[in-house]
Amino acid sequence: QVQLVESGGGLVQPGGSLRLSCAASGFTLDYYAIGWFRQAPGKEREGVSCISSSDGSTYYADFVKGRFTISRDNAKNTVYLQMNSLKPEDTAVYYCAAPSGSSCRRDSGEYDYWGQGTQVTVSS
Repeated sequence: QVQLVESGGGLVQPGGSLRLSCAASGFTLDYYAIGWFRQAPGKEREGVSCISSSDGSTYYADFVKGRFTISRDNAKNTVYLQMNSLKPEDTAVYYCAAPSGSSCRRDSGEYDYWGQGTQVTVSS
């Protein structure tokens, strides 16, 4: 059974850091790109970052560039999202997702497998 499980969310003060994890089971992440998305209350889901498996290329939304870093540990079958300098507007449920292939996709509709999400709240 293919499954993605996010963890690492929580409550953090503005300027703080969190590291999210996306652990895969039922398939090997070596051959799949992994994207991170987020959805805040009353807003549409938006892409945050993605890492390919073909060449390790990484992509970031403009609003997280310089603050977030995506990485993967294929030995642990896990992808991470290191989030620094967090802002209240980063508050959202964060999801990881995998498309059917090794390349990142811009459209969330092209991602076939999704985790259940982890809540990130940035507040003082």
